[in-house]
Amino acid sequence: MVESNYDILGIVEGTTEKEIRDAFRRLALQYHSDRGGENEQFIKIKQAYEDLKIGKKYPETDIEKIKNSRVYSDESESDVRRKNQILGQQLSKEMKTAEEWAAAHNRANSTGSRLFGSKTLGEMEFERKANGALSIKGNFMAGNLTYDGPITMQGSISSPSWTQEFQTNIHLTKGDFKFFDPIENKYKIENGAKITVDNGNVVVGNIFGRKFRVEDPDGKVGVYKILEHRTQVSAPNGKIIAENVVNTVSLDADTVIVLNVEDDVTISAREVLFYGGKFTYDSTIKLKEGGSIRFFENFSIQGLSGDAKIELENGKKIRLFDLKTKKIKDLADEFVPNKENYSNDATMVGHGFTITYEMLNNLSKKPTKKQKSGWASKLGFSRS
Repeated sequence: MVESNYDILGIVEGTTEKEIRDAFRRLALQYHSDRGGENEQFIKIKQAYEDLKIGKKYPETDIEKIKNSRVYSDESESDVRRKNQILGQQLSKEMKTAEEWAAAHNRANSTGSRLFGSKTLGEMEFERKANGALSIKGNFMAGNLTYDGPITMQGSISSPSWTQEFQTNIHLTKGDFKFFDPIENKYKIENGAKITVDNGNVVVGNIFGRKFRVEDPDGKVGVYKILEHRTQVSAPNGKIIAENVVNTVSLDADTVIVLNVEDDVTISAREVLFYGGKFTYDSTIKLKEGGSIRFFENFSIQGLSGDAKIELENGKKIRLFDLKTKKIKDLADEFVPNKENYSNDATMVGHGFTITYEMLNNLSKKPTKKQKSGWASKLGFSRS
């Protein structure tokens, strides 16, 4: 089992900041080299204390230390690629073995636990429980894993940025994929990883993609190429619940519940619920027919980014800039037929508001003579 920072300090989860500090001081006195202790153990204790101060439950694995130091700095691009190619290949083999191990336990309907990886690659504990759920503890960084049941994850998910060959791809054929207390533990999905849940929900924390600039492959000085690793999370028959979704990400689900969305994010869903205050920078909502978008809290339509847009399932596109000039209630009054039937959806509700598919579809139509004297004619909406 992977040792947590709480275990290293000899305390339990839920311990107060003062108790964490007291435990560190007690162990520091015991293991500090000035008092005849073991310097290596003192370094481990100090790092555990620093991690817990920022909410990090588990210490860095050896592979993370490599990633943050030697492998990713002060070396040529070819050296970085070569070394990481080896690491990615080894991790992918381990995950293949883990997949076969989990499937065997599923077929036998048996329980069991086993460590995969190594001290160098980073260890992960897999446990198949009596209810069929698979528990994973540790960071998943490369390779494929398909499982016929729910997964609970204690750790973050990443993908190799140097190649698509060993891309992280986790696939659940049934059941939910969930992070364990993702906000508290600061777990995340990043760097082009892919999570697919065929018939279940996805409950995670922050989701990040990655865009980066590389020198021209032909060697042209001052010329660069933009590469992207788009992180993808899909639950076509369920919900995706996430915190912040940032920088080159795609979400696809029946319902997406999210805090904030920033910088080239695409959301495809029938229902989208925002609980934060940002929907910005070239992001898109692809709204399915009969769906709606709900903004909660103090989310003001005037705060939406003008370059974000909504695409309807029938192909029509609406810029959020075109919605920012008018309150949602006024939009409904002018464009939704039988608006008395939409009073709950088409008006300001509390501190938020809702935009329905029908409202947006009517907004895109050519205004009637009665509407021409209104704001629509000034904005020049027409049949697309």
